[in-house]
Amino acid sequence: MTDIVIPARKPARPFFSSGPCAKPPGYSPASLAIQSLGRSHRAKIGKTRLQYCIDLMREVLQLPDTHRIGIVPGSDTGAFEMAMWTMLGARGVTTLAWESFGEGWVTDAAKQLRLDPTVIRADYGQLPDLAQVDFADDVLFTWNGTTSGVRVPNADWIPADREGLTFADATSAVFAYDIDWSKIDVATFSWQKVLGGEGGHGVLILGPRAVERLETYTPAWPLPKVFRLVSKGKLAEGVFKGETINTPSMLAVEDAIFALEWAKGLGGLKGLQARSDANAAALDTIVADRDWLSHLATDEATRSKTSVCLSVEGADADFIKVFAGLLEKQDAAYDVAGYRDAPAGLRIWCGATVETQDIVDLGPWLDWAYATAKS
Repeated sequence: MTDIVIPARKPARPFFSSGPCAKPPGYSPASLAIQSLGRSHRAKIGKTRLQYCIDLMREVLQLPDTHRIGIVPGSDTGAFEMAMWTMLGARGVTTLAWESFGEGWVTDAAKQLRLDPTVIRADYGQLPDLAQVDFADDVLFTWNGTTSGVRVPNADWIPADREGLTFADATSAVFAYDIDWSKIDVATFSWQKVLGGEGGHGVLILGPRAVERLETYTPAWPLPKVFRLVSKGKLAEGVFKGETINTPSMLAVEDAIFALEWAKGLGGLKGLQARSDANAAALDTIVADRDWLSHLATDEATRSKTSVCLSVEGADADFIKVFAGLLEKQDAAYDVAGYRDAPAGLRIWCGATVETQDIVDLGPWLDWAYATAKS
């Protein structure tokens, strides 16, 4: 082991976790506006900051006025389950699953809501046959599979004249890819992914067809208070104007505002995408130069540019645990082991808050950890 040379240069910011993700460069808690802290979220200042956060998300995402944005409890999971519990059951349901979180929505639809969904699956690293999807159903899918490194290539497979609603878990996709919002009726995400924000809050985006569903359909099951989006048969519009269903953390809101203002300074969506693309390209170069390292997602057209999942030759879960532990002990890379339910491997976040030079500097450390773990 003493013959294995430790690299001389470390990533300056070794934060490669796929959620919560690296904070934006230059971030400091001291940078946050604090006037809203300690104030009611229903006071003028609280409502103003919440609305400003919503307005910034719309601007950076280039979201059309046809779609509403609401801040809701429970992170991306809470937002997606809110959508499922309030809108599903009006027609058949098709769920797509090629990674852990997609499987979670299958469980919710089948075992909790008991809807007998059509399930279209693929193994980790693969994408299901999208041509099999019947859009007479409501369709649930993850835009970017955070735990498999596989994404849908675009929205071309979704017809404009669909009968059912499309529900996109887009938590590691928004701010990183172009999304055709005319094809998405419901989308959810959390700030903790591409924006590097804090956890605990979800964002729910509703298109006009989703609003129509909410106002014309009542589910057969009871809805907890935090899921209720309709009052007296009409959409609770206040939820989409900063009047949150439950008390939000204004500290987390200010944190998200910092990240969104940082994103605007980069040029908005295109600036965020350019940084993520550069990071993914740098990691691609590292993978291509090593015969013991490969992408779990074999098709480049459907390979994630944010949550990049890698296979390590001959590795099992114990080996990866040692591998990742070595990197963390050296403060060279944090949280790079693959998701617990995924095949044993590495997962390296390449979203916009990561610096490309840190990806480049990670390469020699992967060599060192691999050699050290093998020895």
